[in-house]
Amino acid sequence: MNSGIEGPMAVARTAPEDDAELLTRVQHGDERAMAVLFDRYSKIVYSVSLRVLRDTASAEDVMQEIFMRIWRNPNSFVAAKGSLGGWLSVVARNRSIDTLRRKRPSEQVEEMNLASSTNLGDEAERSILMERARATVLLLPVEQRKTLEMAFFDGLTHSEIAEMTGDPLGTVKTRIRSGLLTLRKAFQA
Repeated sequence: MNSGIEGPMAVARTAPEDDAELLTRVQHGDERAMAVLFDRYSKIVYSVSLRVLRDTASAEDVMQEIFMRIWRNPNSFVAAKGSLGGWLSVVARNRSIDTLRRKRPSEQVEEMNLASSTNLGDEAERSILMERARATVLLLPVEQRKTLEMAFFDGLTHSEIAEMTGDPLGTVKTRIRSGLLTLRKAFQA
């Protein structure tokens, strides 16, 4: 059986065939074939699980669950979709994420202290004022609205706005002043 190719390349070339053969033997209840699969892939399954879970006991549980799944149902892996090692890595990742999701709801809300420096009453009032300002700005003529937005949201000076729009400087100043007066009247009402 010496093909002249030795080392990792020879193993990589024959591994998929060996995996398929081992899975076939596992289907027939061959514990030795299962032990070979476990020896071959347990490290990768464990390391993927540990990386996601960050807990050795949980990672071991996930690894055991995955290999028990293969023992009970070796047909769950479809060789046409890729390598057994790649499939096991994805299964380990997904199973670990599921484990994390199951653990999170068990955390007690009472145990979490949430500090907030925000005064909710002030925030609510500010939100109402912002809505009123937005509604009033939308009622302004388009030229006034665009000029106000350029001045207050883009931070442009009156001269820069005049240069960008091609409008005379006096017109830009008048639009901004008229828009601000309209806003003031809306807030005083």
